[in-house]
Amino acid sequence: MNGVVLAYLAGSTAVFMAANATLKTYAQKGGPAVLVGALALFCLGNFLMVRVMRENGLGLAIALSLIFQLIAITGMAFLYFGERPTGLQMAGLALGVVAVGMIVWPQGGAA
Repeated sequence: MNGVVLAYLAGSTAVFMAANATLKTYAQKGGPAVLVGALALFCLGNFLMVRVMRENGLGLAIALSLIFQLIAITGMAFLYFGERPTGLQMAGLALGVVAVGMIVWPQGGAA
């Protein structure tokens, strides 16, 4: 994965974090404008993901995006919204990191 694709992945993660924070705000306070804003951010995040999918394929792009978002949004939920994951949930996060690590692990030479 080159630097440009990694930048798109990081950018999409940041946009998805903003979208999820906006959606959490909508869930707490309501308001159709907040919902429309969250949906617009989700659309922008998916638009950024197209480049990552084009370069790495759908499976790898979504796996990477999922774990980046999982970690980032859990951190945001912890720091900003005061949510505290249980030990089992933290173990699930760790397993997710291991799973994606196994997906992106370099393969040996093809025969």
